[in-house]
Amino acid sequence: MRLPEDLENSFWQELTQYEEDKKMPYITSVERRGIEQGKREVLIKSLEVCLELKFGSEGLTILPEIAQIQNVEILSAILASIKTVNGIE
Repeated sequence: MRLPEDLENSFWQELTQYEEDKKMPYITSVERRGIEQGKREVLIKSLEVCLELKFGSEGLTILPEIAQIQNVEILSAILASIKTVNGIE
């Protein structure tokens, strides 16, 4: 839903003032989901680069399976583990 421009400006001014007063920024569920999706995309791209650097093209064979993972914490753990593993198993 889109507000008329003057009401939208008024809303954002009030929201900004509220955030400053309460020292807590308001993040909508849509923004939160977008942030999470952005993190996921960056992690998958990072995993792609790391797998290829460490294991060559063979490392990329497991990327489709990894790309199915939605949980950013799991993806972060996989990325961190690449430093210490010796094979793609």
